[in-house]
Amino acid sequence: MQDTALTAVPALPSFPARLAAWLRLERCAGIGPRTAAALLGVFGSPDAVFAADFAALAAHVSPAQARALLQPPADTTRRLLDATLAWLDQPGNGVVALGEPGYPELLSHIPDPPLLLYIRGRATLLARPGLAIVGSRNASVQGRMNAQAFAQSLSAAGLCIVSGLALGIDAAAHEGALRRAGGTVAVVGTGPDVVYPARNRALGERIAAEGCIVSEYPIGTPPVPGNFPRRNRIISGLAAGVLVVEAAAQSGSLITARQAAEQGRDVFAIPGSIHAALAKGCHVLIREGAKLVDTAHDVLEALASSPLLGVPAAFLPASVISLTDMNNDNSPTAGVGTPAEAALLDVLGHDPVDMDALLARLGCPPGELSAQLLVLELAGRVERLPGGLVQRIFKR
Repeated sequence: MQDTALTAVPALPSFPARLAAWLRLERCAGIGPRTAAALLGVFGSPDAVFAADFAALAAHVSPAQARALLQPPADTTRRLLDATLAWLDQPGNGVVALGEPGYPELLSHIPDPPLLLYIRGRATLLARPGLAIVGSRNASVQGRMNAQAFAQSLSAAGLCIVSGLALGIDAAAHEGALRRAGGTVAVVGTGPDVVYPARNRALGERIAAEGCIVSEYPIGTPPVPGNFPRRNRIISGLAAGVLVVEAAAQSGSLITARQAAEQGRDVFAIPGSIHAALAKGCHVLIREGAKLVDTAHDVLEALASSPLLGVPAAFLPASVISLTDMNNDNSPTAGVGTPAEAALLDVLGHDPVDMDALLARLGCPPGELSAQLLVLELAGRVERLPGGLVQRIFKR
């Protein structure tokens, strides 16, 4: 009689053992994401990497790196494993490794994908078509309004808005996205259990509940300056394109945009006044080939032909907001108390302007001008900028 007994199949390592191997590889001295990804391409898994001998490892990395990989895991790695497992016991928390189910497809193809992603919230958002929105931390009121309006409209069109939970443009983009169905993902430069900056703590907790927080940094990692520029590759890597709303000529947002271009993503920029410092970075990107956009519809049309993201016609709702639409309630007399205040709004135009120029245009005493500006500032119609400049705010 033929033996029908099944051949024993070696069991996969338990989840804690697999996670321990990933943490050991991630924290191995001298082994960065690119080298780790290359090793995984050769050996298949962290366990196989650590099971290899010196000669096998040295065929793909330097002798010093091979020796580091052969060292036993440090005590700090064991403690981190315990802390991570305790964190994973809390509802809504998860971790996914490169190459495993649930790891974002677009992100896996960048040159240096993170080995592990720590996730708080709706992990399913990572599979949704996404657009990154970034910009200045010290954004103008107008810039924040633009970021929020674009994010809200693009989220209504079904796009998940990705940003970095920083002050200014990032926060405004997250807030706008949360108002519609597309949702939002915040890529942080700390551990997933740390919300930074403190002023965004309430927003961060809301994103963890309604959206998704993602980090490549282990549990308990505090805000370290070098981590924030590094996480930018993940912001762009999760999205089919990056929209820069406001940025100075020397800005971290330009780094994100250039990384996006290197990753094969579309780059979009909103233009501004030639006199506005926070428009300079967007103008630099446009000169370098970024697509100039002034409506959310412009972004959707461009993404429709992207090889990374096909946006069907159904993604173009009637609710798409344009900057022209945003300006429709800004006639000189809309919501203004006196003819003098209406005249002041009229001469402000769209560009930042200094007090001397305003006095010359209006021909009124300085005290009267200051009083009128204060009234309009309190009403949210003008904004004072650095350098003594004043700019009109266009509301939707």
